[in-house]
Amino acid sequence: MEREAIDGIVLYRFAGLEGTGVTHAMLTRLGGVSQGPFATLNMGHTVGDDLAAVAENHRRVFAALGLRREQAVSPYQVHSAHVRLVGAAHVGTVQTATDGLLTTTPGVVLLFRFADCVPILLFDRQRRAVGLVHAGWRGAAGGVVRAAVAAFARHAGSRPADLWAGLGPAIGPCCYQVGAEVAAAVTQACPPGTEVVERRNGALHLDLPGAVRAQLAAAGVGEIETSDLCTACHTEEWFSHRAEGGRTGRFGVLVALE
Repeated sequence: MEREAIDGIVLYRFAGLEGTGVTHAMLTRLGGVSQGPFATLNMGHTVGDDLAAVAENHRRVFAALGLRREQAVSPYQVHSAHVRLVGAAHVGTVQTATDGLLTTTPGVVLLFRFADCVPILLFDRQRRAVGLVHAGWRGAAGGVVRAAVAAFARHAGSRPADLWAGLGPAIGPCCYQVGAEVAAAVTQACPPGTEVVERRNGALHLDLPGAVRAQLAAAGVGEIETSDLCTACHTEEWFSHRAEGGRTGRFGVLVALE
C-alpha cells in the first residue's frame, strides 16, 4: 500500500487499483477535528463523538478526494453476512443491517467505518463492479466473504477468478486474543487445514486477516492484496476498539467507480 496526505488528510491506497478507474482510500485517524479518544478524523456517528465534528471530518474527506458527500451509500454494520447491490437510487442513504455493498454504477461512493475488523475491497475489472465488506470474527464465521463473492456473481455476472481483493488495516494475530469458542467458529468457516489460531503465552490468538484471505482464496478470488497493518499496534494512525478499550473512533474506507 502507498501512504499519502491530501490537504492534511492522511490515507493509504492499494497499488493493485492504480490506473483502474477506481477511486478508493483507507483513511487514517489523522487530519480531522475530533477531540479526546476520537482524535482526530473520526468518521463514526454512533461512538459518542460530537456530531458537528464528525460532519466536518466528512466534509474534509470528500473535499480532499474531489467527491460529494451526497454520492455516498453506507451500511448500518451488524456483523452479518448480508451483502446488497446499490446504485444511483441509493445515494445519500444508510442501508440497514448489512455488512457488504457492491455497485456497478459510476459515481456511487461506498463508505464504511472500521476499528479492528477487516475492510475488504473487491473489484471486477472485466464487468466494472466494486464492493466493500466489513468482516469481523462474526462475519468471517458467518460467511460474509462467501456471500460477497456470490453477490458479485449474482448481480454483476462476475467470475471469482476475475475478482481482485484488497484487505485493509485490521487487528492482527499479535494483538487479537480470543476465547476458544471464537477460535473454533472462525476455524470451522475456513478451508480444512487452515491455521488461523496460534497460542501465545498460553492464550489463543486469532489471525482474522489470515482467515479472510483463506476464505477469499477458497472462493476462487483471483488476486488478493494485503495491507499487513495491525490497527492495535499502530493507534497513532488507526482507531482500534480492542487496543483503546472500546472508547474510540472509526476510520473510514471508501471506494467508487470513477
